[in-house]
Amino acid sequence: MKFKQLIIRVLIAFLAMGVAAASVPVEVMVPIEDVYSPKGFDSNDNSQIIISGYLPNLCHQAPKSIVKMVDGKVDIKIVSLKYDPSNPYCPEMIVPFVEAIDLGVMDKGVYDIVVNDQSVFERRASLQVDEASSDAIDDFVYAGVEYIEKSAGSCRVVLKGYNPSDCFVLDQIEIVDNNKDVYSILPKMKQISDFCALKMVPFEYDVIVPSKLKSDKVLLHVRSMEGKSINSIFLNVNAR
Repeated sequence: MKFKQLIIRVLIAFLAMGVAAASVPVEVMVPIEDVYSPKGFDSNDNSQIIISGYLPNLCHQAPKSIVKMVDGKVDIKIVSLKYDPSNPYCPEMIVPFVEAIDLGVMDKGVYDIVVNDQSVFERRASLQVDEASSDAIDDFVYAGVEYIEKSAGSCRVVLKGYNPSDCFVLDQIEIVDNNKDVYSILPKMKQISDFCALKMVPFEYDVIVPSKLKSDKVLLHVRSMEGKSINSIFLNVNAR
């Protein structure tokens, strides 16, 4: 009887160890699909690289980025905490993501970008940063875009968000591209009054996505307030 009880206790201990191991996540690199380099950053901007990829299943937590600058090269690792597949809370479900990686204020130049270096998920790109025309953090005030509304099969999108005051109105929406796979959409505002009372003003701005780029999918990179951006993958109807 005592021997059977000992065996039962040993089995319970091993099971407990297995459950504990399944509940402890480890950090792993995640699959990367594309690295997008928007055009239009100056040496006074918060430069960004946009990365798309996916989490293979729900064993992975939300991805995070680790950025290092080494000899003019930007090294980025996109990692996630992964639980063991035996964890009962790991249903099979692919989770796509689009992440804007802040690189901060960078000097004028062309920078090599490597993502998840020396792994099966390695991707490379380059980013051009132009000379700023002033010392201001931004040459323009951009609209407070929070969301890009898209319609299947249409080249029309709607920029939605809130501006913090009614003393700013839309001046123009400029669109520039990187000759490859990114349209940078710049909703520039102008100040019409010296007195700017705090007042959240909703807006919707229609934009027609140009037909220049022929990639099957392109990134819509919309500049927003305070050096931020809203990014969305656009299935390019013009490429069909």
